[in-house]
Amino acid sequence: MSEFAIIDTNVVVAGVLTGHADSPVARILDGMLAAAFRFVVSEALLAEYRAVLLRPRLRRRHGLSAPEVDALLTGLARHAIVLAPSGDATALAPDPGDQFLWDLLATRADLVLVTGDQRLQQDHGNAQRVLSPQTFAARLQPRPDPDA
Repeated sequence: MSEFAIIDTNVVVAGVLTGHADSPVARILDGMLAAAFRFVVSEALLAEYRAVLLRPRLRRRHGLSAPEVDALLTGLARHAIVLAPSGDATALAPDPGDQFLWDLLATRADLVLVTGDQRLQQDHGNAQRVLSPQTFAARLQPRPDPDA
């Protein structure tokens, strides 16, 4: 895999919430924690991961304390490449609340955005660079069998 991935907050949250270790979102989150693929974050994206994971409704579902969320995010950041968006993105995101993702995507030509957000996936200007979690997970190497 030659590209670098931006993993949208909805994928990280779904990875934390899922009870299925073999689901695409769990494989992606586990891959981030294990440095199994190259991914980038920005300060704004890390802040959004934290803010969403600490929402009371979500905290009741995942059961993580604030220090546990911080430890998870530290684990992710340890393997990430931190980029500052260039601020010269010419395209507008389909959802204004996701403009920071579009700005980050515009920073480098070898970036792809992995998101479960249908509006972002259907953006025709970035169709080749916006992937569903299922598509991206299918590109990941299978986990080695420890007994093989």
